[in-house]
Amino acid sequence: MSTAPMPDPQSPALPAADSHDLIRVHGARVNNLKDVSVEIPKRRLTVFTGVSGSGKSSLVFGTIAAESQRLINETYSAFVQGFMPTLARPDVDVLEGLTTAILVDQERMGANPRSTVGTVTDANAMLRILFSRLGRPHIGSPQAFSFNVASISGTGAVSFERGGKSMKERRDFSITGGMCPRCEGMGRVTDIDLSQLYDDSKSLSEGALTIPGYSMDGWYGRIFSGCGFFDPDKPIRKYTKAELHDLLYKEPTKIKVDGINLTYEGLVPKIQKSMLSKEKEALQSHVRAFVERAVTFTSCPECGGTRLSEAARSSKIKGISIADACAMQISDLAEWVRDLGEPSVAPLLTALRQSLDSFVEIGLGYLSLERPSGTLSGGEAQRVKMIRHLGSSLTDVTYVFDEPTIGLHPHDIQRMNGLLLRLRDKGNTVLVVEHKPETIAIADHVVDLGPGAGTAGGTVCFEGTVEGLRTGATLTGRHLEDRAALKKTVRTPTGTLEIRGATRHNLRDVDVDIPLGVLCVVTGVAGSGKSSLIHGSIPAGAGVVSVDQGAIRGSRRSSPATYTGLLDPIRKAFAKANGVKPALFSANSEGACPNCNGAGVIYTDLAMMAGVATTCEECEGKRFQASVLDHHLGGRDISEVLAMSVTEAGEFFGAGQARTPAAHAILDRLADVGLGYLSLGQPLTTLSGGERQRLKLATHMADKSGLYVLDEPTTGLHLADVEQLLGLLDRLVDSGKSVIVIEHHQAVMAHADWIIDLGPGAGHDGGRIVFEGTPADLVAARSTLTGEHLAAYIST
Repeated sequence: MSTAPMPDPQSPALPAADSHDLIRVHGARVNNLKDVSVEIPKRRLTVFTGVSGSGKSSLVFGTIAAESQRLINETYSAFVQGFMPTLARPDVDVLEGLTTAILVDQERMGANPRSTVGTVTDANAMLRILFSRLGRPHIGSPQAFSFNVASISGTGAVSFERGGKSMKERRDFSITGGMCPRCEGMGRVTDIDLSQLYDDSKSLSEGALTIPGYSMDGWYGRIFSGCGFFDPDKPIRKYTKAELHDLLYKEPTKIKVDGINLTYEGLVPKIQKSMLSKEKEALQSHVRAFVERAVTFTSCPECGGTRLSEAARSSKIKGISIADACAMQISDLAEWVRDLGEPSVAPLLTALRQSLDSFVEIGLGYLSLERPSGTLSGGEAQRVKMIRHLGSSLTDVTYVFDEPTIGLHPHDIQRMNGLLLRLRDKGNTVLVVEHKPETIAIADHVVDLGPGAGTAGGTVCFEGTVEGLRTGATLTGRHLEDRAALKKTVRTPTGTLEIRGATRHNLRDVDVDIPLGVLCVVTGVAGSGKSSLIHGSIPAGAGVVSVDQGAIRGSRRSSPATYTGLLDPIRKAFAKANGVKPALFSANSEGACPNCNGAGVIYTDLAMMAGVATTCEECEGKRFQASVLDHHLGGRDISEVLAMSVTEAGEFFGAGQARTPAAHAILDRLADVGLGYLSLGQPLTTLSGGERQRLKLATHMADKSGLYVLDEPTTGLHLADVEQLLGLLDRLVDSGKSVIVIEHHQAVMAHADWIIDLGPGAGHDGGRIVFEGTPADLVAARSTLTGEHLAAYIST
């Protein structure tokens, strides 16, 4: 008979601390949110769904995570806050029950050429300590193995106080670093084509320099004219050896021009510091074009591209140098570290093993630590950021993920789901913005926003369980069980694009014929070599349009109208109708409101506190001078046109007095990619990731091209939008274009005319063609991971 005590009906209620089991949001109005109120359970996995642009990121990142981070930042002193990003309080009435938020977003890692996978995850730091302890011969401290530390030495007198007297002594010092002296730790050397820097038949005064930004009208002109090292009015081909050396290679030298102290430096070192110290992807487009034209990058002959000095490469553990270790595939490096049983560094080996095993567990075992972080895709960058959180002992924190399944094969999504559930089971709140039904299915709680995008969204359409979502009437609920059927007939190729002997990255001498005139989908697990095959073998150039996942760069002054070039024909139409200059209708030029300089708002910097943005009182946020708004086209002024949606503007410029064919053509392309709801003047900084990629696609659709290469165009797309994307791809192919899509989404695979599947695994386990044929043949064979998942998808 049990002796357990019966519960006492008079026992006190739960402690007050245990009642805070919800994150409560009331009246959220960030971006397009319309007084949204939700209650999110803590220590559960909550998925936020809805069409692209419905307000998911505004609610999760712009409201919940932003306020959590702001409150944490406020706990630091004003001095420390001055060095931190300043965050304004989100536009929300009530936010209760917040916990510390850890954001794992899709932002690309910095394009600093010195940043690698090893440096951003601290794996390199641990390896350096390991080699400084166990490496033979012993060459020095951990910095002797760092490619960011140069070896320097010096001698000099030092002054100090001793016994009330000032003393001087001669001291020597030296620092042993691991930086390769030839390439300065960059791993590559540059060869500059001097003929691309200047036209030697002209003088500097005549504009001989062809380098972007090096005009004679500004500071450069003043420096070249007043430096005295050469005659700026003499053609460069007539320069003496000394004059040409000073123009091209002279070390930084202090000069005085018109009473102003300036520094003169030769063109080559100046270019190396200002342009070549950055990754090409981080440069402006015109500067990048110059670099690609004028500069040849080759692997450093002294260090073999390892970035490390000879001494750092000579110290080894069991025959492996730190350069060899960083070049290994991480899954292999984890095995090598596991075999090191040295008790003297046991804690270090344990930490390093855990870090490397996390790479493998998260599906990034195919990377190497020497891989530049700027070359990672958005999905890879997000998963690298997850590495440091997987083994964390923190509990009761809020993890916020932005589409963690981006770039993942269906096979890898199952693994990602397991990681999300593990984080939840440790007692954490996990918030995930996601479109993939496989991840929505594991949610404890679902918040569906919509019903549309932009101004048509911003409300909560559903809140509850996954089962409730399935039976609900929302757009997400209706499309959750969507399954694409295989096409009954496929198109016949009009030709082939031959690729022979492809060996880039992990490709193993791949030969493949890519059919043209059809929709060809390239598939395979993450890291199998898809991008290496397509982007590495099909150079973007004449006749090829490549739309990748690269970020769109733009300030708060940039908008869909400026990015797509739509504003040019609109300005010209306004100018023609009113007999004035087109520049008047630009908020960045003559027509700008003088009070706010065309920004529409006045920004006040408050140092370590969040800056304040107030609507400009003079133009009332319209950004233009009052006199400009007196000019009309079709009864509308320029500010009213920029406030229109793409759909409204399409009707406005399609007929009547405002008919402008050039503008209408661009608007049609924007509508084709599903951006009909965007307003023309909406700042690019407010667009979601999926919207930005479709904006880029719409812009490139105007290119006169016969071949389109799209890299995961379903990124950021809702299930309902994928259908529209497939229609767009069909229209491109039917118009005579060839379309190659790198994709993981089964609906796109099923819709293909031809599939090329790479694998069978990732890294050195991939790099081979494992299937070529129609989707129907792939499903029938089920010989690859892709075939198995596609078969399961269409039969469910």
